[in-house]
Amino acid sequence: MLIAFLLLATGTATAAAAPVARTASGVVRGSSSSGVDSFLGIPYAAPPIGDLRWRPPAAPASWTGVRDAVAYGNRCPAQASTNGPRSEDEDCLYLNVQRPIAADKLPVFVWIHGGGLVNGSSNQHDGSLIAKTNGVVVVTLNYRLGLFGFLAHPGLTAEAGQSGDYGFMDQQAALRWVRQNISAFGGDPAQVTLGGESAGGFSTCAHLASPSSRGLFQRAIIQSGSCISTPLPQAEQAGVTVAQSLGCADVACLRALPASRLVDASTSASLVSRVPVLPRPPDTAVRTGDFGRVPLMVGANRDEGRTFAQGFVGATREQYESWVTSTFDERVLSRYPWPSHADQFTAAYLIGAIMTDSGLVGGIGGCSTSDLVTTFAGWTRTYAYQFDHRTGPGLAPTPGYVWGAGHAAELAYLWPSFDNGTPIAPTFDASERRLSADMVRYWGSFIRSGRPFAPGSSPWPAYNGAKLTLSLRAGGASVPISYRQLGAEHNCDLWRSLPQAGGAG
Repeated sequence: MLIAFLLLATGTATAAAAPVARTASGVVRGSSSSGVDSFLGIPYAAPPIGDLRWRPPAAPASWTGVRDAVAYGNRCPAQASTNGPRSEDEDCLYLNVQRPIAADKLPVFVWIHGGGLVNGSSNQHDGSLIAKTNGVVVVTLNYRLGLFGFLAHPGLTAEAGQSGDYGFMDQQAALRWVRQNISAFGGDPAQVTLGGESAGGFSTCAHLASPSSRGLFQRAIIQSGSCISTPLPQAEQAGVTVAQSLGCADVACLRALPASRLVDASTSASLVSRVPVLPRPPDTAVRTGDFGRVPLMVGANRDEGRTFAQGFVGATREQYESWVTSTFDERVLSRYPWPSHADQFTAAYLIGAIMTDSGLVGGIGGCSTSDLVTTFAGWTRTYAYQFDHRTGPGLAPTPGYVWGAGHAAELAYLWPSFDNGTPIAPTFDASERRLSADMVRYWGSFIRSGRPFAPGSSPWPAYNGAKLTLSLRAGGASVPISYRQLGAEHNCDLWRSLPQAGGAG
Protein backbone atom coordinates (compact mmCIF):
# COMPACT_ATOMS: atom_id res chain seq x y z
CA MET A 1 0.00 0.00 0.00
CA LEU A 2 2.87 2.38 0.90
CA ILE A 3 4.62 1.65 -2.39
CA ALA A 4 1.44 2.35 -4.35
CA PHE A 5 1.00 5.64 -2.48
CA LEU A 6 4.58 6.70 -3.20
CA LEU A 7 4.21 5.86 -6.88
CA LEU A 8 1.08 7.98 -7.14
CA ALA A 9 2.65 10.82 -5.21
CA THR A 10 5.71 10.95 -7.44
CA GLY A 11 3.70 10.61 -10.65
CA THR A 12 5.53 7.48 -11.76
CA ALA A 13 2.46 5.27 -11.68
CA THR A 14 0.94 4.92 -15.13
CA ALA A 15 -2.68 4.92 -16.15
CA ALA A 16 -4.04 2.19 -18.37
CA ALA A 17 -1.80 1.74 -21.39
CA ALA A 18 -2.83 3.59 -24.53
CA PRO A 19 -4.78 1.29 -26.86
CA VAL A 20 -2.98 -0.16 -29.86
CA ALA A 21 -4.20 -2.02 -32.94
CA ARG A 22 -2.39 -3.67 -35.83
CA THR A 23 -3.60 -2.70 -39.31
CA ALA A 24 -2.38 -4.13 -42.61
CA SER A 25 -0.07 -1.10 -42.90
CA GLY A 26 1.30 -1.10 -39.37
CA VAL A 27 0.52 -0.63 -35.70
CA VAL A 28 -1.39 2.44 -34.48
CA ARG A 29 -1.62 3.83 -30.97
CA GLY A 30 -4.77 5.71 -29.95
CA SER A 31 -6.10 7.30 -26.79
CA SER A 32 -8.81 6.51 -24.25
CA SER A 33 -11.37 8.77 -22.59
CA SER A 34 -14.64 8.15 -20.76
CA GLY A 35 -14.88 4.52 -21.75
CA VAL A 36 -14.07 5.04 -25.43
CA ASP A 37 -10.89 4.30 -27.37
CA SER A 38 -10.21 6.68 -30.25
CA PHE A 39 -7.82 6.05 -33.13
CA LEU A 40 -7.69 9.21 -35.25
CA GLY A 41 -6.02 10.10 -38.52
CA ILE A 42 -5.31 6.60 -39.84
CA PRO A 43 -4.31 6.64 -43.54
CA TYR A 44 -6.54 4.35 -45.59
CA ALA A 45 -5.05 5.34 -48.96
CA ALA A 46 -1.94 7.02 -50.31
CA PRO A 47 -1.98 10.83 -50.61
CA PRO A 48 -3.64 11.59 -53.99
CA ILE A 49 -0.98 14.12 -54.97
CA GLY A 50 1.10 14.69 -58.09
CA ASP A 51 0.32 12.10 -60.74
CA LEU A 52 -2.19 10.46 -58.35
CA ARG A 53 -4.47 13.49 -58.64
CA TRP A 54 -7.64 12.21 -60.39
CA ARG A 55 -6.57 8.59 -60.09
CA PRO A 56 -8.18 5.77 -58.11
CA PRO A 57 -6.95 5.73 -54.50
CA ALA A 58 -3.74 3.75 -54.06
CA ALA A 59 -2.81 1.62 -51.06
CA PRO A 60 -1.27 3.51 -48.14
CA ALA A 61 2.42 3.13 -47.42
CA SER A 62 3.37 0.77 -44.60
CA TRP A 63 5.32 1.93 -41.58
CA THR A 64 7.50 0.35 -38.95
CA GLY A 65 7.17 0.87 -35.25
CA VAL A 66 4.03 2.36 -33.74
CA ARG A 67 2.21 5.28 -35.37
CA ASP A 68 0.41 7.72 -33.11
CA ALA A 69 -3.27 8.04 -33.97
CA VAL A 70 -4.35 10.75 -31.56
CA ALA A 71 -5.19 13.65 -33.92
CA TYR A 72 -7.46 13.98 -36.92
CA GLY A 73 -5.87 13.94 -40.35
CA ASN A 74 -5.81 16.89 -42.74
CA ARG A 75 -9.15 18.11 -44.07
CA CYS A 76 -9.49 17.59 -47.81
CA PRO A 77 -9.11 20.71 -50.00
CA ALA A 78 -12.17 22.93 -49.82
CA GLN A 79 -13.15 26.54 -49.59
CA ALA A 80 -13.98 28.07 -46.21
CA SER A 81 -17.63 27.51 -45.34
CA THR A 82 -19.95 26.90 -42.44
CA ASN A 83 -18.53 23.35 -42.57
CA GLY A 84 -15.00 24.45 -41.75
CA PRO A 85 -11.96 26.54 -42.67
CA ARG A 86 -10.26 26.58 -46.06
CA SER A 87 -7.92 23.69 -46.78
CA GLU A 88 -5.47 23.15 -49.63
CA ASP A 89 -3.77 19.94 -48.42
CA GLU A 90 -4.36 17.02 -50.79
CA ASP A 91 -2.79 14.59 -48.31
CA CYS A 92 -6.15 14.00 -46.66
CA LEU A 93 -7.33 10.41 -47.06
CA TYR A 94 -7.61 9.50 -43.40
CA LEU A 95 -10.24 7.80 -41.26
CA ASN A 96 -11.01 7.54 -37.57
CA VAL A 97 -12.10 4.58 -35.44
CA GLN A 98 -13.88 4.94 -32.10
CA ARG A 99 -14.90 1.96 -30.02
CA PRO A 100 -16.03 1.04 -26.53
CA ILE A 101 -13.12 -0.11 -24.40
CA ALA A 102 -12.73 -3.91 -24.59
CA ALA A 103 -14.63 -4.10 -27.88
CA ASP A 104 -14.94 -7.55 -29.40
CA LYS A 105 -16.76 -8.40 -32.66
CA LEU A 106 -19.07 -5.41 -32.37
CA PRO A 107 -21.28 -4.03 -35.17
CA VAL A 108 -19.69 -1.20 -37.16
CA PHE A 109 -21.12 2.16 -38.25
CA VAL A 110 -19.31 3.86 -41.16
CA TRP A 111 -20.34 7.52 -41.50
CA ILE A 112 -19.92 9.73 -44.60
CA HIS A 113 -20.02 13.45 -43.84
CA GLY A 114 -22.12 15.95 -45.75
CA GLY A 115 -21.20 19.28 -47.32
CA GLY A 116 -22.56 19.17 -50.86
CA LEU A 117 -19.53 17.10 -51.99
CA VAL A 118 -17.55 20.35 -51.92
CA ASN A 119 -16.75 20.81 -48.20
CA GLY A 120 -16.97 19.14 -44.80
CA SER A 121 -14.71 16.76 -42.92
CA SER A 122 -14.73 13.69 -40.70
CA ASN A 123 -13.57 15.69 -37.70
CA GLN A 124 -17.04 17.24 -37.49
CA HIS A 125 -18.42 14.00 -36.09
CA ASP A 126 -17.23 12.60 -32.78
CA GLY A 127 -18.70 9.11 -32.63
CA SER A 128 -17.90 8.46 -28.96
CA LEU A 129 -21.50 8.83 -27.74
CA ILE A 130 -22.93 6.47 -30.37
CA ALA A 131 -20.11 3.99 -29.73
CA LYS A 132 -20.39 3.97 -25.94
CA THR A 133 -24.18 4.06 -25.71
CA ASN A 134 -24.80 1.30 -28.21
CA GLY A 135 -21.73 -0.90 -28.04
CA VAL A 136 -20.70 -0.32 -31.66
CA VAL A 137 -17.55 0.71 -33.47
CA VAL A 138 -17.84 4.06 -35.32
CA VAL A 139 -15.72 4.91 -38.37
CA THR A 140 -15.65 8.40 -39.90
CA LEU A 141 -13.67 9.32 -43.00
CA ASN A 142 -12.42 12.05 -45.30
CA TYR A 143 -12.82 11.82 -49.08
CA ARG A 144 -11.79 14.04 -51.98
CA LEU A 145 -14.15 16.96 -52.53
CA GLY A 146 -15.06 19.46 -55.24
CA LEU A 147 -12.89 19.32 -58.35
CA PHE A 148 -10.44 16.99 -56.61
CA GLY A 149 -13.11 14.36 -56.02
CA PHE A 150 -15.72 14.87 -58.71
CA LEU A 151 -14.19 16.45 -61.81
CA ALA A 152 -15.54 14.78 -64.93
CA HIS A 153 -13.58 15.65 -68.10
CA PRO A 154 -13.23 13.98 -71.51
CA GLY A 155 -9.45 13.86 -71.09
CA LEU A 156 -9.75 12.01 -67.79
CA THR A 157 -12.37 9.67 -69.25
CA ALA A 158 -10.01 8.90 -72.15
CA GLU A 159 -7.26 7.98 -69.67
CA ALA A 160 -9.21 5.49 -67.59
CA GLY A 161 -12.61 4.96 -69.21
CA GLN A 162 -14.21 6.93 -66.40
CA SER A 163 -14.00 10.24 -64.57
CA GLY A 164 -15.83 12.20 -61.93
CA ASP A 165 -16.02 9.48 -59.30
CA TYR A 166 -12.79 9.84 -57.31
CA GLY A 167 -14.53 10.81 -54.07
CA PHE A 168 -16.77 7.74 -54.34
CA MET A 169 -13.76 5.54 -54.99
CA ASP A 170 -12.18 6.98 -51.83
CA GLN A 171 -15.29 6.02 -49.88
CA GLN A 172 -15.14 2.52 -51.35
CA ALA A 173 -11.47 2.27 -50.41
CA ALA A 174 -12.38 3.20 -46.84
CA LEU A 175 -15.08 0.52 -46.81
CA ARG A 176 -12.57 -2.02 -48.08
CA TRP A 177 -10.14 -0.89 -45.37
CA VAL A 178 -12.87 -1.54 -42.82
CA ARG A 179 -13.48 -5.02 -44.18
CA GLN A 180 -9.76 -5.81 -43.97
CA ASN A 181 -8.83 -4.13 -40.70
CA ILE A 182 -11.81 -3.49 -38.43
CA SER A 183 -11.54 -6.81 -36.60
CA ALA A 184 -8.24 -5.53 -35.15
CA PHE A 185 -10.29 -2.78 -33.46
CA GLY A 186 -12.96 -5.12 -32.11
CA GLY A 187 -15.37 -4.63 -34.98
CA ASP A 188 -17.19 -7.28 -37.01
CA PRO A 189 -16.62 -6.81 -40.77
CA ALA A 190 -19.78 -8.82 -41.43
CA GLN A 191 -21.94 -6.30 -39.54
CA VAL A 192 -21.31 -2.95 -41.19
CA THR A 193 -23.90 -0.17 -41.49
CA LEU A 194 -23.13 2.61 -43.97
CA GLY A 195 -24.72 5.99 -43.32
CA GLY A 196 -24.45 9.65 -44.12
CA GLU A 197 -26.24 12.99 -44.19
CA SER A 198 -26.88 15.32 -47.14
CA ALA A 199 -24.01 14.61 -49.58
CA GLY A 200 -23.22 11.65 -47.33
CA GLY A 201 -26.81 10.44 -47.76
CA PHE A 202 -26.51 10.79 -51.53
CA SER A 203 -23.20 8.91 -51.36
CA THR A 204 -24.88 6.13 -49.40
CA CYS A 205 -27.52 5.79 -52.12
CA ALA A 206 -24.76 5.74 -54.73
CA HIS A 207 -23.07 2.85 -52.91
CA LEU A 208 -26.38 1.00 -52.74
CA ALA A 209 -26.55 1.36 -56.53
CA SER A 210 -22.91 0.51 -57.25
CA PRO A 211 -22.19 -3.19 -57.90
CA SER A 212 -18.59 -2.67 -56.73
CA SER A 213 -19.85 -1.61 -53.29
CA ARG A 214 -22.00 -4.73 -52.81
CA GLY A 215 -21.02 -6.79 -49.82
CA LEU A 216 -19.07 -3.97 -48.16
CA PHE A 217 -22.00 -3.14 -45.86
CA GLN A 218 -25.12 -4.93 -44.62
CA ARG A 219 -27.41 -2.01 -43.64
CA ALA A 220 -27.70 1.63 -44.68
CA ILE A 221 -28.95 4.99 -43.34
CA ILE A 222 -29.79 7.92 -45.62
CA GLN A 223 -30.31 11.22 -43.76
CA SER A 224 -31.54 14.19 -45.81
CA GLY A 225 -30.11 12.75 -49.01
CA SER A 226 -31.41 11.81 -52.43
CA CYS A 227 -30.41 9.53 -55.29
CA ILE A 228 -30.33 12.19 -58.04
CA SER A 229 -27.12 12.44 -60.09
CA THR A 230 -25.87 14.27 -63.19
CA PRO A 231 -25.50 12.46 -66.56
CA LEU A 232 -21.85 11.96 -67.53
CA PRO A 233 -21.96 14.10 -70.73
CA GLN A 234 -23.38 17.01 -68.78
CA ALA A 235 -20.78 16.57 -66.04
CA GLU A 236 -17.98 16.36 -68.63
CA GLN A 237 -19.14 19.58 -70.26
CA ALA A 238 -19.13 21.27 -66.86
CA GLY A 239 -15.59 20.00 -66.37
CA VAL A 240 -14.49 21.39 -69.72
CA THR A 241 -15.95 24.77 -68.78
CA VAL A 242 -14.07 24.76 -65.48
CA ALA A 243 -10.82 23.71 -67.18
CA GLN A 244 -11.16 26.53 -69.70
CA SER A 245 -11.75 29.02 -66.91
CA LEU A 246 -8.47 27.83 -65.41
CA GLY A 247 -6.66 28.26 -68.72
CA CYS A 248 -6.25 24.54 -69.31
CA ALA A 249 -6.94 22.65 -72.53
CA ASP A 250 -5.78 19.24 -71.29
CA VAL A 251 -5.38 17.08 -68.20
CA ALA A 252 -1.62 17.61 -67.97
CA CYS A 253 -2.23 21.30 -67.47
CA LEU A 254 -4.86 20.60 -64.80
CA ARG A 255 -2.54 18.25 -62.90
CA ALA A 256 0.17 20.91 -62.90
CA LEU A 257 -2.04 23.52 -61.28
CA PRO A 258 -1.49 24.33 -57.61
CA ALA A 259 -4.21 23.06 -55.28
CA SER A 260 -5.18 26.64 -54.45
CA ARG A 261 -6.40 27.29 -58.00
CA LEU A 262 -8.60 24.20 -57.93
CA VAL A 263 -9.97 25.07 -54.50
CA ASP A 264 -10.95 28.50 -55.81
CA ALA A 265 -12.85 26.84 -58.67
CA SER A 266 -14.55 24.17 -56.52
CA THR A 267 -17.86 25.91 -55.98
CA SER A 268 -20.41 23.51 -57.44
CA ALA A 269 -21.51 19.96 -56.74
CA SER A 270 -23.09 19.77 -60.20
CA LEU A 271 -20.06 17.79 -61.36
CA VAL A 272 -21.34 14.59 -59.73
CA SER A 273 -21.80 12.19 -62.60
CA ARG A 274 -22.84 8.73 -63.67
CA VAL A 275 -19.64 6.76 -64.24
CA PRO A 276 -18.53 3.09 -64.33
CA VAL A 277 -18.50 2.87 -60.53
CA LEU A 278 -22.18 3.73 -60.91
CA PRO A 279 -23.07 2.03 -64.20
CA ARG A 280 -26.63 3.27 -63.88
CA PRO A 281 -27.89 6.50 -62.34
CA PRO A 282 -28.63 5.73 -58.66
CA ASP A 283 -32.21 6.95 -59.03
CA THR A 284 -32.81 4.56 -61.93
CA ALA A 285 -31.17 1.70 -60.05
CA VAL A 286 -33.42 2.25 -57.04
CA ARG A 287 -36.59 2.54 -59.09
CA THR A 288 -35.86 -0.72 -60.92
CA GLY A 289 -34.69 -2.61 -57.83
CA ASP A 290 -31.14 -2.93 -59.16
CA PHE A 291 -29.41 -2.02 -55.89
CA GLY A 292 -28.12 -3.66 -52.74
CA ARG A 293 -31.36 -4.63 -50.99
CA VAL A 294 -30.20 -4.23 -47.41
CA PRO A 295 -32.37 -2.97 -44.53
CA LEU A 296 -32.68 0.80 -44.76
CA MET A 297 -33.43 3.81 -42.58
CA VAL A 298 -34.36 6.87 -44.67
CA GLY A 299 -35.62 10.28 -43.63
CA ALA A 300 -35.41 14.05 -43.74
CA ASN A 301 -36.16 17.12 -41.64
CA ARG A 302 -39.51 18.92 -41.54
CA ASP A 303 -38.09 22.27 -42.73
CA GLU A 304 -35.13 21.23 -44.92
CA GLY A 305 -35.49 24.27 -47.17
CA ARG A 306 -35.18 26.87 -44.41
CA THR A 307 -31.44 26.28 -44.35
CA PHE A 308 -31.19 27.17 -48.04
CA ALA A 309 -33.72 30.02 -48.01
CA GLN A 310 -31.96 32.35 -45.59
CA GLY A 311 -30.73 34.42 -48.54
CA PHE A 312 -34.32 35.53 -49.11
CA VAL A 313 -34.56 37.28 -45.73
CA GLY A 314 -35.83 40.79 -46.43
CA ALA A 315 -37.40 39.96 -49.82
CA THR A 316 -40.64 41.77 -50.59
CA ARG A 317 -43.99 40.31 -51.59
CA GLU A 318 -43.35 41.30 -55.20
CA GLN A 319 -39.96 39.59 -55.20
CA TYR A 320 -41.44 36.47 -53.62
CA GLU A 321 -44.29 36.21 -56.09
CA SER A 322 -41.92 36.82 -59.00
CA TRP A 323 -39.68 34.00 -57.78
CA VAL A 324 -42.60 31.58 -57.48
CA THR A 325 -44.14 32.32 -60.88
CA SER A 326 -40.77 32.20 -62.65
CA THR A 327 -39.87 28.89 -60.99
CA PHE A 328 -43.27 27.16 -61.00
CA ASP A 329 -46.73 28.51 -61.83
CA GLU A 330 -49.79 30.16 -60.29
CA ARG A 331 -50.93 26.94 -58.64
CA VAL A 332 -47.95 27.09 -56.32
CA LEU A 333 -48.61 30.72 -55.48
CA SER A 334 -52.21 29.94 -54.57
CA ARG A 335 -51.09 27.16 -52.21
CA TYR A 336 -48.34 29.29 -50.63
CA PRO A 337 -49.95 32.77 -50.54
CA TRP A 338 -48.48 35.89 -49.03
CA PRO A 339 -50.10 36.34 -45.58
CA SER A 340 -51.91 39.42 -44.40
CA HIS A 341 -49.34 39.90 -41.64
CA ALA A 342 -45.74 39.72 -42.86
CA ASP A 343 -42.25 40.65 -41.70
CA GLN A 344 -38.70 40.55 -43.05
CA PHE A 345 -38.62 36.74 -42.72
CA THR A 346 -41.90 35.93 -44.47
CA ALA A 347 -40.48 35.43 -47.96
CA ALA A 348 -37.69 33.21 -46.64
CA TYR A 349 -40.12 31.03 -44.68
CA LEU A 350 -42.45 30.63 -47.67
CA ILE A 351 -39.62 29.85 -50.07
CA GLY A 352 -38.12 27.48 -47.51
CA ALA A 353 -41.44 25.62 -47.34
CA ILE A 354 -41.62 25.41 -51.12
CA MET A 355 -38.02 24.17 -51.32
CA THR A 356 -38.78 21.53 -48.68
CA ASP A 357 -42.09 20.31 -50.03
CA SER A 358 -41.04 20.19 -53.69
CA GLY A 359 -37.58 18.77 -53.14
CA LEU A 360 -36.27 21.68 -55.18
CA VAL A 361 -32.79 21.45 -53.63
CA GLY A 362 -31.44 18.16 -54.91
CA GLY A 363 -34.59 16.19 -54.20
CA ILE A 364 -34.13 16.50 -50.43
CA GLY A 365 -37.12 16.56 -48.08
CA GLY A 366 -40.89 16.68 -48.24
CA CYS A 367 -42.60 14.83 -51.04
CA SER A 368 -39.36 13.80 -52.76
CA THR A 369 -38.12 11.97 -49.68
CA SER A 370 -41.56 10.43 -49.15
CA ASP A 371 -41.53 9.13 -52.72
CA LEU A 372 -37.98 7.80 -52.33
CA VAL A 373 -38.95 5.96 -49.15
CA THR A 374 -41.98 4.45 -50.91
CA THR A 375 -39.78 3.28 -53.76
CA PHE A 376 -37.20 1.70 -51.46
CA ALA A 377 -39.95 -0.02 -49.47
CA GLY A 378 -41.11 -1.74 -52.63
CA TRP A 379 -37.84 -3.68 -52.66
CA THR A 380 -36.48 -4.00 -49.12
CA ARG A 381 -37.34 -3.47 -45.45
CA THR A 382 -37.33 0.28 -44.90
CA TYR A 383 -37.81 2.50 -41.87
CA ALA A 384 -38.81 6.13 -42.47
CA TYR A 385 -38.48 9.15 -40.21
CA GLN A 386 -39.12 12.87 -40.23
CA PHE A 387 -37.21 15.06 -37.77
CA ASP A 388 -39.98 17.29 -36.45
CA HIS A 389 -38.39 19.23 -33.59
CA ARG A 390 -38.66 22.82 -34.81
CA THR A 391 -37.40 24.90 -31.87
CA GLY A 392 -33.88 23.56 -31.39
CA PRO A 393 -30.60 25.42 -31.98
CA GLY A 394 -29.72 26.32 -35.54
CA LEU A 395 -26.26 25.73 -36.92
CA ALA A 396 -25.56 29.17 -38.38
CA PRO A 397 -28.83 31.12 -38.34
CA THR A 398 -29.44 34.72 -39.33
CA PRO A 399 -30.29 36.71 -36.17
CA GLY A 400 -34.04 36.50 -35.61
CA TYR A 401 -34.51 33.82 -38.26
CA VAL A 402 -36.27 30.72 -36.95
CA TRP A 403 -34.20 27.78 -38.16
CA GLY A 404 -36.94 25.27 -37.48
CA ALA A 405 -36.14 21.66 -38.35
CA GLY A 406 -33.84 22.86 -41.12
CA HIS A 407 -31.29 20.93 -43.13
CA ALA A 408 -28.67 19.41 -40.79
CA ALA A 409 -30.60 20.37 -37.64
CA GLU A 410 -30.82 16.74 -36.52
CA LEU A 411 -27.05 16.21 -36.44
CA ALA A 412 -26.52 17.83 -33.05
CA TYR A 413 -28.87 15.24 -31.52
CA LEU A 414 -26.87 12.30 -32.84
CA TRP A 415 -23.41 13.82 -32.61
CA PRO A 416 -23.69 16.19 -29.61
CA SER A 417 -20.18 17.53 -30.22
CA PHE A 418 -21.06 18.17 -33.87
CA ASP A 419 -18.81 20.95 -35.17
CA ASN A 420 -20.19 22.77 -38.18
CA GLY A 421 -17.24 25.12 -38.64
CA THR A 422 -17.87 27.17 -35.50
CA PRO A 423 -17.71 24.96 -32.40
CA ILE A 424 -21.17 24.53 -30.92
CA ALA A 425 -22.28 22.75 -27.80
CA PRO A 426 -26.03 23.15 -27.86
CA THR A 427 -27.60 23.53 -24.45
CA PHE A 428 -30.54 21.20 -24.68
CA ASP A 429 -33.45 21.40 -22.29
CA ALA A 430 -34.77 18.21 -20.71
CA SER A 431 -37.11 17.43 -23.60
CA GLU A 432 -34.32 17.87 -26.15
CA ARG A 433 -31.96 15.68 -24.13
CA ARG A 434 -34.68 13.01 -24.24
CA LEU A 435 -34.94 13.39 -28.03
CA SER A 436 -31.17 13.05 -28.38
CA ALA A 437 -31.16 9.93 -26.18
CA ASP A 438 -34.01 8.42 -28.18
CA MET A 439 -32.33 9.08 -31.52
CA VAL A 440 -28.97 7.70 -30.41
CA ARG A 441 -30.77 4.54 -29.23
CA TYR A 442 -32.90 4.19 -32.38
CA TRP A 443 -29.87 4.57 -34.62
CA GLY A 444 -27.78 2.24 -32.47
CA SER A 445 -30.43 -0.46 -32.48
CA PHE A 446 -30.65 -0.28 -36.26
CA ILE A 447 -26.85 -0.53 -36.52
CA ARG A 448 -26.90 -3.58 -34.26
CA SER A 449 -29.92 -5.43 -35.61
CA GLY A 450 -31.40 -3.69 -38.65
CA ARG A 451 -34.47 -2.72 -36.60
CA PRO A 452 -34.67 0.64 -34.77
CA PHE A 453 -35.79 0.50 -31.15
CA ALA A 454 -35.46 2.85 -28.17
CA PRO A 455 -36.54 1.59 -24.73
CA GLY A 456 -39.50 3.50 -23.34
CA SER A 457 -40.11 5.34 -26.61
CA SER A 458 -42.52 4.89 -29.48
CA PRO A 459 -42.28 1.69 -31.50
CA TRP A 460 -40.92 2.34 -34.99
CA PRO A 461 -42.77 0.18 -37.50
CA ALA A 462 -41.33 -0.68 -40.89
CA TYR A 463 -42.72 1.52 -43.64
CA ASN A 464 -43.47 -1.44 -45.90
CA GLY A 465 -46.84 -2.24 -44.38
CA ALA A 466 -49.00 0.74 -43.43
CA LYS A 467 -46.66 3.43 -44.81
CA LEU A 468 -45.94 4.89 -41.39
CA THR A 469 -43.15 7.41 -40.83
CA LEU A 470 -41.79 8.05 -37.34
CA SER A 471 -42.14 11.71 -36.44
CA LEU A 472 -39.15 12.43 -34.18
CA ARG A 473 -40.26 14.83 -31.44
CA ALA A 474 -38.82 16.13 -28.19
CA GLY A 475 -39.78 14.92 -24.73
CA GLY A 476 -40.48 11.33 -25.70
CA ALA A 477 -43.40 12.39 -27.89
CA SER A 478 -42.19 10.74 -31.12
CA VAL A 479 -45.07 9.06 -32.92
CA PRO A 480 -45.71 7.29 -36.23
CA ILE A 481 -47.61 9.43 -38.75
CA SER A 482 -49.39 8.22 -41.87
CA TYR A 483 -48.45 8.67 -45.51
CA ARG A 484 -51.58 10.81 -45.90
CA GLN A 485 -50.71 13.04 -42.94
CA LEU A 486 -47.17 13.59 -44.14
CA GLY A 487 -48.43 14.30 -47.65
CA ALA A 488 -50.87 16.91 -46.33
CA GLU A 489 -48.10 18.64 -44.35
CA HIS A 490 -46.05 19.05 -47.54
CA ASN A 491 -48.84 19.64 -50.11
CA CYS A 492 -47.79 16.52 -51.97
CA ASP A 493 -50.98 16.40 -54.04
CA LEU A 494 -49.78 19.63 -55.67
CA TRP A 495 -46.14 18.67 -56.12
CA ARG A 496 -46.90 15.24 -57.53
CA SER A 497 -48.92 16.98 -60.24
CA LEU A 498 -45.89 19.12 -61.16
CA PRO A 499 -43.20 16.75 -62.47
CA GLN A 500 -40.86 19.68 -63.10
CA ALA A 501 -40.46 20.09 -59.33
CA GLY A 502 -37.23 18.79 -57.81
CA GLY A 503 -37.84 15.10 -58.16
CA ALA A 504 -41.22 14.95 -56.44
CA GLY A 505 -43.07 13.86 -59.51
